[in-house]
Amino acid sequence: MLRVNALPGVPRWAALAAYAVPLITLPSGLWRVALVAGLPVAGEPVGTGWGVLYVLSLTVVSEALALLTLGLVQPWGENVPRWIPLIGGRTVRPLAAVIPALLGAATLFGLCGWVGYLQTSNVAAGGITNSAAQQALLVACYAPLLAWAPLLTLAAIAYYRRRTTALPVQAGEPACP
Repeated sequence: MLRVNALPGVPRWAALAAYAVPLITLPSGLWRVALVAGLPVAGEPVGTGWGVLYVLSLTVVSEALALLTLGLVQPWGENVPRWIPLIGGRTVRPLAAVIPALLGAATLFGLCGWVGYLQTSNVAAGGITNSAAQQALLVACYAPLLAWAPLLTLAAIAYYRRRTTALPVQAGEPACP
């Protein structure tokens, strides 16, 4: 069975959701790297200079944001690592992680809707690919991104529940200190 490294108390489904996010963003990043490298994945190669910088920056930023999802199931999502200046060692307040995660998920849901609308309204106008093989590769690399928003939402909700639920009272202990 697949072993997932997560904090105790993290539901297995939440850990799997958090670990899936960086993996589902990887194919689109690799497609963009192939585009910049000049491989025939699109009709027109990316120009030089700013276009290359933009495409590579988009790849790095999207993968970095996807990797932040792991903080919802890892110790560094509850306590800031000590090596971070000024705030290292402090406890992360649950809403400080959950609000950005849910805002990110809402943004991703919106982007999926916007891109879906653009794709359906511009079908006859052509796209960035020249062949059916390029189109199939593009879809195969970008379709997994549709799961990013729901997986991030699930991981954020599990994080919030785990961090805000009161600890159960042990037998023999008073309910109020």
